Amino acid sequence: MSSSSSYTKPPVAFDLSAESPCYTLNSGHKMPVVAYGTFRSEPGEVGPAVLAALSAGYRHFDLAHVYGNEKEIGAALKQAFDEGIVKREDLFLTGKLWNSDHDREIVPQACDHSLNNLQIEYFDLYLIHFPICWKHTGLSTPSWGKSELGNTPLIDTWRAMEKLVETGKCRSIGVSNYPMMLMHDLVTQAEIQPACNQIEVHAYYTRESLVNYCLARNICVTAHTPLGGGQANADAWSTPSPLKDSVVNEIADRHGKSPAQVLLRFLLQNGVVVLPKSVKAHRMAENIDLFNFELTDTDMARIHKLDKYVSYKTNPNPLASFIGGKDAYSAEGTDIFD
Repeated sequence: MSSSSSYTKPPVAFDLSAESPCYTLNSGHKMPVVAYGTFRSEPGEVGPAVLAALSAGYRHFDLAHVYGNEKEIGAALKQAFDEGIVKREDLFLTGKLWNSDHDREIVPQACDHSLNNLQIEYFDLYLIHFPICWKHTGLSTPSWGKSELGNTPLIDTWRAMEKLVETGKCRSIGVSNYPMMLMHDLVTQAEIQPACNQIEVHAYYTRESLVNYCLARNICVTAHTPLGGGQANADAWSTPSPLKDSVVNEIADRHGKSPAQVLLRFLLQNGVVVLPKSVKAHRMAENIDLFNFELTDTDMARIHKLDKYVSYKTNPNPLASFIGGKDAYSAEGTDIFD
């Protein structure tokens, strides 16, 4: 805690000057601090992108069943293993349990289903994707559209997740999109503490309370769209992009770096693991080239002041999935974070 500050800000838990910076999770396993994200990857696109990411040096990959691309990623991973590009033990692979698979007896089945799709034997990290239970709609057909709320409490789902660690299917377990109140509720009940909370966090939405709460308890925070969603979000949600912010661009010009590199480095220097995503080879290389420069204290303070304290829905909450069903409670659907 800084002597000049009246609040708790834990120190950064990883060494950015190391050859391959990693966060040591509370489970004891090491997670590379830059991952390749596979959200919004089109069919036929994600397999080659994963192979290109491996060539660019990525060893941490963020995956999810609901993205609908696990089998294609599995084929790419098998190719990489067969060709000796990389070994399974060299990779850190994160998977996610979808909302309609929360029932206790379904959790291990859903995990096995994803492992089979990916042609691997274990996840390095497995996350509850959203803090909401929907009615189960089948392992191959994760609910999206007319989704209905289920009856399984989140803590029951967590108990089933804990068993996945005991059986060796998952080395670490965690959550995604958990706000502060649910995070603390889980921490007070968990037998195996969550290793990670993957959330929306970026220069326009820094979420200091939640981030510092997690880091103070050695719960890794990962930013699932650390660039604020980029052009995809601007198009989908009409939200401003930090990539175009004049302050970010001025700092980038001074360091001879791109705005994306500055935004990613800002999060890393705040102790947050980043998950950038691009299918363009030059962007992949750029997004992992973050360890040969450092933002000054002044740079960090200026970027921090850009915080708008507003969610930019960079991982769209499952609002629209309820439309047409009995659990849609507004014209836009149901906002689970209301």
